[in-house]
Amino acid sequence: MRLGIFIAFGLLAAMSAWADEKLPLLKTGSDVYSNVTVLSFTATDVFFTYNNGRNDKGMANVKLRDLGPELQKHFHYNEAKANVAEQKQTAANAKYYSSITDQPAVRPPDESREQPVAAQDSRLSWGTDLPVALNQARSDNKMVLLDFTGSDWCPWCIKFDHDVLSTYEFASYAKNKLELVQLDFPRTKPQSADLKQANAELAKRFNVNGYPTYVLLNPSGDELGRQVGCAEGGPAAFIAKLDGFAKR
Repeated sequence: MRLGIFIAFGLLAAMSAWADEKLPLLKTGSDVYSNVTVLSFTATDVFFTYNNGRNDKGMANVKLRDLGPELQKHFHYNEAKANVAEQKQTAANAKYYSSITDQPAVRPPDESREQPVAAQDSRLSWGTDLPVALNQARSDNKMVLLDFTGSDWCPWCIKFDHDVLSTYEFASYAKNKLELVQLDFPRTKPQSADLKQANAELAKRFNVNGYPTYVLLNPSGDELGRQVGCAEGGPAAFIAKLDGFAKR
Protein backbone atom coordinates (compact mmCIF):
# COMPACT_ATOMS: atom_id res chain seq x y z
CA MET A 1 0.00 0.00 0.00
CA ARG A 2 2.81 2.41 0.87
CA LEU A 3 4.55 1.80 -2.46
CA GLY A 4 1.25 2.38 -4.21
CA ILE A 5 0.87 5.73 -2.49
CA PHE A 6 4.32 6.85 -3.50
CA ILE A 7 3.71 5.80 -7.09
CA ALA A 8 0.36 7.54 -7.17
CA PHE A 9 1.91 10.81 -6.16
CA GLY A 10 4.65 10.63 -8.72
CA LEU A 11 7.48 10.22 -6.27
CA LEU A 12 9.18 7.71 -8.52
CA ALA A 13 9.64 10.57 -10.97
CA ALA A 14 11.25 12.79 -8.36
CA MET A 15 14.88 13.74 -8.77
CA SER A 16 17.01 11.30 -6.78
CA ALA A 17 20.51 12.72 -6.96
CA TRP A 18 20.16 13.90 -3.37
CA ALA A 19 18.39 10.77 -2.10
CA ASP A 20 19.72 9.64 1.30
CA GLU A 21 21.57 12.93 1.70
CA LYS A 22 21.95 13.83 5.38
CA LEU A 23 21.19 17.31 6.70
CA PRO A 24 21.72 18.20 10.35
CA LEU A 25 18.89 20.77 10.23
CA LEU A 26 16.12 21.79 7.88
CA LYS A 27 14.18 24.93 8.77
CA THR A 28 10.97 26.26 7.29
CA GLY A 29 9.29 29.12 9.08
CA SER A 30 9.28 28.27 12.79
CA ASP A 31 9.49 24.51 12.18
CA VAL A 32 12.91 22.93 12.65
CA TYR A 33 13.67 19.34 11.67
CA SER A 34 16.83 17.62 12.95
CA ASN A 35 18.79 14.65 11.64
CA VAL A 36 17.16 14.87 8.24
CA THR A 37 17.52 12.23 5.55
CA VAL A 38 16.37 13.39 2.12
CA LEU A 39 14.25 10.76 0.37
CA SER A 40 13.63 12.66 -2.87
CA PHE A 41 12.65 16.05 -4.19
CA THR A 42 10.57 17.47 -7.00
CA ALA A 43 10.31 20.90 -8.55
CA THR A 44 8.01 21.89 -5.67
CA ASP A 45 8.81 19.81 -2.58
CA VAL A 46 11.52 18.00 -0.70
CA PHE A 47 10.52 14.72 0.99
CA PHE A 48 12.47 13.50 4.00
CA THR A 49 12.58 11.66 7.30
CA TYR A 50 13.57 13.39 10.51
CA ASN A 51 14.46 12.55 14.09
CA ASN A 52 14.11 15.33 16.65
CA GLY A 53 14.69 12.96 19.53
CA ARG A 54 12.43 11.07 21.96
CA ASN A 55 9.18 10.24 20.16
CA ASP A 56 9.39 13.10 17.68
CA LYS A 57 10.38 11.42 14.44
CA GLY A 58 8.73 10.57 11.18
CA MET A 59 8.32 11.65 7.55
CA ALA A 60 7.43 15.05 6.17
CA ASN A 61 7.63 17.24 3.10
CA VAL A 62 8.05 20.99 2.76
CA LYS A 63 7.69 23.39 -0.12
CA LEU A 64 10.96 24.48 -1.68
CA ARG A 65 9.58 28.02 -1.85
CA ASP A 66 9.50 28.07 1.98
CA LEU A 67 13.18 27.17 2.38
CA GLY A 68 16.05 29.61 2.74
CA PRO A 69 17.96 30.80 -0.35
CA GLU A 70 20.85 28.37 0.16
CA LEU A 71 18.64 25.29 0.30
CA GLN A 72 16.53 26.56 -2.61
CA LYS A 73 19.70 26.80 -4.67
CA HIS A 74 20.84 23.41 -3.42
CA PHE A 75 17.63 21.76 -4.68
CA HIS A 76 17.57 23.81 -7.92
CA TYR A 77 14.33 25.64 -7.08
CA ASN A 78 12.81 27.47 -10.05
CA GLU A 79 9.59 29.34 -9.34
CA ALA A 80 8.23 29.14 -12.89
CA LYS A 81 8.86 25.40 -13.17
CA ALA A 82 7.44 24.89 -9.69
CA ASN A 83 4.17 26.59 -10.62
CA VAL A 84 3.71 24.36 -13.67
CA ALA A 85 4.62 21.22 -11.73
CA GLU A 86 2.30 22.14 -8.88
CA GLN A 87 -0.68 22.37 -11.22
CA LYS A 88 0.04 18.90 -12.61
CA GLN A 89 0.70 17.54 -9.13
CA THR A 90 -2.59 18.90 -7.82
CA ALA A 91 -4.57 17.23 -10.61
CA ALA A 92 -2.80 13.88 -10.11
CA ASN A 93 -3.21 13.94 -6.34
CA ALA A 94 -6.88 14.85 -6.58
CA LYS A 95 -7.44 11.92 -8.94
CA TYR A 96 -5.67 9.55 -6.57
CA TYR A 97 -7.54 10.90 -3.53
CA SER A 98 -10.83 10.39 -5.36
CA SER A 99 -9.86 6.82 -6.24
CA ILE A 100 -9.13 5.79 -2.65
CA THR A 101 -12.15 7.52 -1.14
CA ASP A 102 -14.45 5.80 -3.67
CA GLN A 103 -13.23 2.37 -2.65
CA PRO A 104 -15.45 0.40 -0.22
CA ALA A 105 -14.19 0.44 3.34
CA VAL A 106 -12.08 -2.56 4.34
CA ARG A 107 -13.38 -3.98 7.59
CA PRO A 108 -11.76 -6.51 9.94
CA PRO A 109 -13.20 -10.01 10.41
CA ASP A 110 -16.73 -10.01 11.83
CA GLU A 111 -16.49 -10.09 15.61
CA SER A 112 -19.89 -8.55 16.27
CA ARG A 113 -20.83 -11.36 18.63
CA GLU A 114 -17.94 -10.45 20.89
CA GLN A 115 -18.04 -6.65 20.84
CA PRO A 116 -20.64 -3.94 20.45
CA VAL A 117 -21.34 -2.68 16.93
CA ALA A 118 -20.21 0.82 17.92
CA ALA A 119 -16.72 -0.48 18.65
CA GLN A 120 -16.40 -1.62 15.04
CA ASP A 121 -17.27 1.75 13.51
CA SER A 122 -14.22 3.82 12.53
CA ARG A 123 -16.21 6.74 11.17
CA LEU A 124 -15.58 9.98 13.05
CA SER A 125 -17.19 13.38 12.81
CA TRP A 126 -14.71 16.15 12.08
CA GLY A 127 -16.02 19.64 12.68
CA THR A 128 -14.75 22.84 11.13
CA ASP A 129 -15.66 25.35 13.86
CA LEU A 130 -13.11 25.66 16.67
CA PRO A 131 -15.28 27.71 19.11
CA VAL A 132 -18.07 25.12 18.82
CA ALA A 133 -15.57 22.30 19.46
CA LEU A 134 -14.13 24.06 22.51
CA ASN A 135 -17.59 24.59 23.99
CA GLN A 136 -18.37 20.90 23.50
CA ALA A 137 -14.99 19.91 24.95
CA ARG A 138 -15.66 21.92 28.10
CA SER A 139 -19.08 20.30 28.42
CA ASP A 140 -17.79 16.76 27.91
CA ASN A 141 -14.37 17.20 29.59
CA LYS A 142 -12.49 16.33 26.42
CA MET A 143 -9.50 17.71 24.54
CA VAL A 144 -9.59 19.21 21.04
CA LEU A 145 -7.45 17.91 18.18
CA LEU A 146 -6.82 20.26 15.27
CA ASP A 147 -5.88 18.68 11.94
CA PHE A 148 -4.23 21.22 9.61
CA THR A 149 -4.26 19.38 6.28
CA GLY A 150 -4.20 19.62 2.53
CA SER A 151 -6.69 16.80 2.15
CA ASP A 152 -6.75 16.59 -1.65
CA TRP A 153 -3.10 17.18 -2.51
CA CYS A 154 -0.72 16.58 0.44
CA PRO A 155 0.66 13.02 0.23
CA TRP A 156 1.67 12.79 3.90
CA CYS A 157 -1.74 14.12 4.99
CA ILE A 158 -3.56 11.47 2.97
CA LYS A 159 -1.19 8.76 4.14
CA PHE A 160 -1.58 9.63 7.84
CA ASP A 161 -5.34 9.88 7.45
CA HIS A 162 -5.40 6.40 5.92
CA ASP A 163 -2.88 4.77 8.27
CA VAL A 164 -3.94 6.41 11.55
CA LEU A 165 -6.98 8.70 11.60
CA SER A 166 -9.22 6.25 9.74
CA THR A 167 -8.38 3.25 11.94
CA TYR A 168 -10.61 1.61 14.53
CA GLU A 169 -7.98 2.11 17.22
CA PHE A 170 -7.92 5.86 16.78
CA ALA A 171 -11.71 6.08 16.41
CA SER A 172 -12.22 4.30 19.71
CA TYR A 173 -9.78 6.64 21.45
CA ALA A 174 -11.13 9.80 19.85
CA LYS A 175 -14.77 9.10 20.67
CA ASN A 176 -13.89 9.05 24.37
CA LYS A 177 -11.21 11.72 24.56
CA LEU A 178 -11.38 14.20 21.69
CA GLU A 179 -13.37 16.80 19.86
CA LEU A 180 -12.05 16.83 16.27
CA VAL A 181 -11.60 19.87 14.05
CA GLN A 182 -10.30 19.67 10.49
CA LEU A 183 -8.71 22.83 9.12
CA ASP A 184 -8.39 22.05 5.45
CA PHE A 185 -6.39 23.88 2.77
CA PRO A 186 -7.53 22.09 -0.41
CA ARG A 187 -6.60 22.91 -3.98
CA THR A 188 -9.51 21.32 -5.84
CA LYS A 189 -12.25 20.76 -3.26
CA PRO A 190 -14.86 23.52 -3.05
CA GLN A 191 -14.62 25.62 0.10
CA SER A 192 -16.53 28.73 1.14
CA ALA A 193 -14.70 32.03 1.38
CA ASP A 194 -15.61 32.32 5.08
CA LEU A 195 -14.20 28.89 5.92
CA LYS A 196 -11.07 29.56 3.88
CA GLN A 197 -10.47 32.81 5.77
CA ALA A 198 -11.18 31.22 9.16
CA ASN A 199 -8.74 28.37 8.48
CA ALA A 200 -6.05 30.80 7.33
CA GLU A 201 -6.47 32.85 10.50
CA LEU A 202 -6.15 29.75 12.68
CA ALA A 203 -3.05 28.61 10.78
CA LYS A 204 -1.53 32.00 11.51
CA ARG A 205 -2.66 31.94 15.14
CA PHE A 206 -1.08 28.52 15.73
CA ASN A 207 1.96 29.29 13.59
CA VAL A 208 1.40 26.40 11.19
CA ASN A 209 3.82 26.37 8.26
CA GLY A 210 3.43 22.86 6.85
CA TYR A 211 0.99 19.98 6.47
CA PRO A 212 -0.03 17.87 8.12
CA THR A 213 0.17 19.52 11.54
CA TYR A 214 -1.80 18.12 14.46
CA VAL A 215 -2.32 20.40 17.46
CA LEU A 216 -3.82 19.19 20.74
CA LEU A 217 -5.67 21.75 22.88
CA ASN A 218 -7.18 21.64 26.36
CA PRO A 219 -10.83 22.75 26.73
CA SER A 220 -9.64 26.33 27.35
CA GLY A 221 -7.93 26.42 23.95
CA ASP A 222 -4.35 26.25 25.27
CA GLU A 223 -1.91 24.17 23.23
CA LEU A 224 -0.73 20.98 24.92
CA GLY A 225 1.51 19.75 22.10
CA ARG A 226 1.78 19.20 18.37
CA GLN A 227 2.98 16.76 15.75
CA VAL A 228 4.27 18.08 12.45
CA GLY A 229 4.42 15.62 9.57
CA CYS A 230 3.52 11.96 9.17
CA ALA A 231 5.08 10.19 12.14
CA GLU A 232 5.79 6.48 12.23
CA GLY A 233 4.24 3.88 14.50
CA GLY A 234 0.59 3.84 13.43
CA PRO A 235 -2.39 4.66 15.67
CA ALA A 236 -0.79 3.28 18.85
CA ALA A 237 2.15 5.68 18.59
CA PHE A 238 -0.06 8.66 17.83
CA ILE A 239 -2.40 7.88 20.73
CA ALA A 240 0.59 7.53 23.07
CA LYS A 241 1.88 10.90 21.88
CA LEU A 242 -1.48 12.58 22.51
CA ASP A 243 -1.66 11.03 25.99
CA GLY A 244 1.84 12.34 26.66
CA PHE A 245 0.81 15.85 25.60
CA ALA A 246 -2.24 15.66 27.88
CA LYS A 247 -0.08 14.92 30.94
CA ARG A 248 2.00 18.07 30.53
